[in-house]
Amino acid sequence: MAKAAKTAIKTKDQKAAAEAKNWSKVIKAVRSPKTGAYTFKETIVHKDKVKEFLAQK
Repeated sequence: MAKAAKTAIKTKDQKAAAEAKNWSKVIKAVRSPKTGAYTFKETIVHKDKVKEFLAQK
């Protein structure tokens, strides 16, 4: 019985791993207009939207 449950969990994780490959963590350096110091903006974006995120001001 335990083997069947273990197999079910393994199959579920493979599907989640396949979906996770479509997402990327993007880190963008943003300069503060007040102080001139850089800060970093981190987000998780779908791989098709990465260029759009980096093009934003």
